[in-house]
Amino acid sequence: MIPLLHDFTDATVLVFGGGHVGARKARRFAREARVLVVSPAFADRDFGGAELIRAAPGPDEIAGWLERAAPALVVAATDDEGINEAVADAAHERGVLVNRADRSGERDPGSVVVPATVREEPVTVAIATGGTAPALSKYLRQELEETLDGAGEMARVCAALREELKARDVPADRRRRVVTDVVNSPDLWTALRTGTSNCPQVIEDVLGEELSAGGEKP
Repeated sequence: MIPLLHDFTDATVLVFGGGHVGARKARRFAREARVLVVSPAFADRDFGGAELIRAAPGPDEIAGWLERAAPALVVAATDDEGINEAVADAAHERGVLVNRADRSGERDPGSVVVPATVREEPVTVAIATGGTAPALSKYLRQELEETLDGAGEMARVCAALREELKARDVPADRRRRVVTDVVNSPDLWTALRTGTSNCPQVIEDVLGEELSAGGEKP
């Protein structure tokens, strides 16, 4: 499977299953998409603001739910294999992406795996083990949370620095070297993580060094 980032803004995600797995899936997608959760009962869990619909559709009724909701993604997260199979079949017939929470290993065409994710906006890192070791995914996610501390601010520094250097007509190869040096600076990472430096200050310092080196004129 090839990892991709998908924009769910203004899209609908339809979740079948109101247990703890359905709640977790709903929370994941509710940050960006409109999420509908269909279930005869709901666990005492946080569903992330998703719309909860109390219903118990049979296998032959699943297709109708997809027709009405027109989802970009449908999630099969019930404890009934027959319902989950019907959800997957209906999704495949309509060319809709499907995530089966009850299945790991082999995947059908159109299947989506929701990986463990670490976010330090705008930086996102996803971890997947092909369904073989969820515990490993969780462990790696926890390890990466510490590693990525400050990565969001570093990304903003790099973006702003590239634009400023470009505006000053600094050659492309030189821009790349300057930004690479910034990213590889342990002192700067420490400063961003501890809050002793910020994006405008870093830009000003780097540009000052460039000018004093006799490189480019403002």
